Amino acid sequence: MDSDNDCGFGYDAFQRTCPSHAVLEMLASKWVYLVVCALRRGRMRNGELARRVEGVTPKMLTQTLRVLERDGLVRREIFPVIPPRVEYELTELGQNLAGLLTQIRSWSEEHVPDIKQARARAAANQEAELQAQA
Repeated sequence: MDSDNDCGFGYDAFQRTCPSHAVLEMLASKWVYLVVCALRRGRMRNGELARRVEGVTPKMLTQTLRVLERDGLVRREIFPVIPPRVEYELTELGQNLAGLLTQIRSWSEEHVPDIKQARARAAANQEAELQAQA
């Protein structure tokens, strides 16, 4: 069976029942991606994260942070002060992931023009095909 599974971890993401699917599903969230990258700079409070990750709603930010904490990527620290202060930081596992995600972000930012051109060509081709059918 050809599965490209040479990692030696005993998991194969190409197998339907592989537990790594849940990890990949979590990583596929753009909010997970952006929050992890934002936290790579260090500890942040909820408001700081909300300002850094433009467009995320308070509800989505809270849900994302809970998922990241549940999965061991983020550590939440609550300070016993009034008003309550909560800070978030990446765990060692989260820092490891952040390195990979930063590379993906750099690639995506570098290749935005290429993707835009490809999309424009595809739209033009689709329009030409529709006109040819008419």
